[in-house]
Amino acid sequence: MMSKPFALKRYLPILVWMPRYDRPKFTDDIIAAIIVAIMIIPQALAYAMVAGLPPQTGLYAAMLGLTVYALFGTSNTLSVGPVAVLSLMTAAALGKLTLPNVEAYLVAGAVLALLSGVMLLVLGLLRLGFMANFISHPVVSAFITASAIIIACSQLRYLLGVEADGENLLELLHALFLALPQTNLTTLMLGLFAIALILFCNKPLRAILLARGINERFATSLSRSGPVITTVCMAVVAWFLRFDEQGVQLLGAVPAGLPALAMPALSFELLRSLWGSALLIAIIGFVEAVSVAQVLAARRRERINLDQELVGLGAANMASAFAGGFPVTGGFSRSVVNFQAGAATPAAGAFTAMLIAIVVLLLTPALYWLPRVSLAAIIVVAVLPLIDFSMLWRSWRYSKSDFIAVCMTLGMTLLIGVEIGIAAGVLASVFIHLYKTSQPHVAVVGRVPGTEHFRNVDRHKVETFESLLSVRVDESLYFANSRYLEELIFKLVAKKPNLEHVILMCNAVNEIDLSALEALENINDTLRELGVQLHLSEVKGPIMDRLGSTGFFKTLTGNNYLSHNQAVEDLRIHKSASGGDN
Repeated sequence: MMSKPFALKRYLPILVWMPRYDRPKFTDDIIAAIIVAIMIIPQALAYAMVAGLPPQTGLYAAMLGLTVYALFGTSNTLSVGPVAVLSLMTAAALGKLTLPNVEAYLVAGAVLALLSGVMLLVLGLLRLGFMANFISHPVVSAFITASAIIIACSQLRYLLGVEADGENLLELLHALFLALPQTNLTTLMLGLFAIALILFCNKPLRAILLARGINERFATSLSRSGPVITTVCMAVVAWFLRFDEQGVQLLGAVPAGLPALAMPALSFELLRSLWGSALLIAIIGFVEAVSVAQVLAARRRERINLDQELVGLGAANMASAFAGGFPVTGGFSRSVVNFQAGAATPAAGAFTAMLIAIVVLLLTPALYWLPRVSLAAIIVVAVLPLIDFSMLWRSWRYSKSDFIAVCMTLGMTLLIGVEIGIAAGVLASVFIHLYKTSQPHVAVVGRVPGTEHFRNVDRHKVETFESLLSVRVDESLYFANSRYLEELIFKLVAKKPNLEHVILMCNAVNEIDLSALEALENINDTLRELGVQLHLSEVKGPIMDRLGSTGFFKTLTGNNYLSHNQAVEDLRIHKSASGGDN
């Protein structure tokens, strides 16, 4: 039975790393926290815009998400908070509802985060972290690419200073085209300048600083401060030139003070309307967070616990809900920056949350003059690296079935909407997997002359025997492919009139379910009627145990051999002794 201290450490990883916390780690975490805070504050404001919620909700979501994840998460470098894809999915989920006012949208966003958090938490407690492996990477990549395109296009209305909405790419482009004559040139110039400034800070600024002998760490940190530099410059210019009088949309008043923690108001109708969207958000958020967390952990020879990551992300989303935020997860770019900045423990996230709290308490009046177009510029620059069409070419060359799933996800997301797109991609992946495994690769094999190795007769020059049929099954056997195996065996047997023995080579079979067992029994019985014996070779131990417990080997007409070569030699010699074979 698990002891209480061990159980607490499993569910509260902070109890594992905190006793070993020292001054060097504290210094590393503080430095990383400052760098990430500079990055996450403008992003949180911007992603709240993408979600269709007031800007302060992004700060609340980041602040509470980072704090709670530090208690329950297992990654030392994952930076939890609002991200582009989940913000778009939040907007899509809330857009389907008929809500009377902004307060109702705030409640709905919090309920969405709460539902996602509860789902993740339950999956974690049930230790179902392995479910992250059921969504293929090409499908996730296609979905992220399509979402990034939609997000970038949705921000064009702020760059143009016009009103244009839409749930998919076609609707957005049509609305933008109609609104094009109302473009505010001042807003457009500001937006282009903001994009250029952020891009300049990303790489050229760092190269210039390094060329002038500036410390590499300082140069890198300053180059990553592009969003903050841009927002400060734009806010100062907007205040000085009174852009509010020139039709430029400003962020406006942002409430000061920490959020009041409270359970969001629940209603059956709201829960019924949002549970499906919450499930998709939970799955995509978990997959995105785990993908980056595993890569970064491997670079330091660390490990993350998938089940505990479900708990950590679930708790972070629930905390965001209680603060009036919206769904959060681990952001790719922020986590990489956190890693490169030297974050040593999850405490770096908690320190980042403290810096956000200082901004919420003291600096919100300065946000009033921030042009919305500057946040749009931040979003556009942030999502452009997420657009990756290379998977179309790679999937076409490597796997046509993956190509179909990628195209379906990409097309449905762009043309219909994000929820339909990811659902279609997941269903396509599952269907294609079932189709592939329902027709497993089965090869007739022969022996490579002078060896004990057996290879596909269609690929190699091998020796075969008229009285023997050697069949290698390269897939686990279960209900979806058992009928296929039966039909194939009987088809091969019909082509060999002098056949006496069929040997199933099972070295690649890892599982045989009840349906497959019944299929083997049917093959055995049918071959017995034809005067042909069925043999098995190289059956794995766990399968041997399960087949033995059913009494299958008692009814097997042939034998079960440890090696396939032993089976061929035994049966060939037996044939030779009784009349010869070639």
